Amino acid sequence: MPDHQDSHEDLAPTQTAGYKAPEKKTVAELAQLDAGDESLKKWKESLGLKAAVGPADDPRKVIVLSLGMESPGRPDVVVDLSPEGIAKLKDQQMTIKEGVEYRLKVTFKVQHDVVSGLKYLHVVKRKGIRVDKMEEMLGSYGPANEPYEKKFLTEEAPSGLLARGHYEVKSRFIDDDGTSHLEWAWSFDIKKEWD
Repeated sequence: MPDHQDSHEDLAPTQTAGYKAPEKKTVAELAQLDAGDESLKKWKESLGLKAAVGPADDPRKVIVLSLGMESPGRPDVVVDLSPEGIAKLKDQQMTIKEGVEYRLKVTFKVQHDVVSGLKYLHVVKRKGIRVDKMEEMLGSYGPANEPYEKKFLTEEAPSGLLARGHYEVKSRFIDDDGTSHLEWAWSFDIKKEWD
């Protein structure tokens, strides 16, 4: 059985040569940056820099609410990523029909401060062997009262007799500062037909 260190390395984001994460600034500092720079003004507007939002007794910067899967002609599958929802994942089994197109989507909130370079990563294993790794850049976001939703690119589930079976997934949300906002395990089966 792989140890925790191996799985943590699997979920490490790719490092781009020469990339340096931007200097961390608070919402107030960002709001005061050079007002005469039009491109900087547009960037700040895209982050929705408003007064920091979120309850004072909840220090989390990013709260991941749900992960969903859209597939044409099927109702969306939405997984609750609250602590209670994650605890129930052990008893839930997700089925994906072989060969179908699907797209993942994530819903999350940002509170208190700007999050820079938020990424979603997951590693898929079958019988302990890694068969897939996904790294999706979500972007940078400012605090807001309303949740953000990000849809990923469409993918196609593998098909054929060898692709059918049970898969284990470890997922993680991490930002440019190396802060891990959520990490959890889940599983799915690829079958000939939907359940």
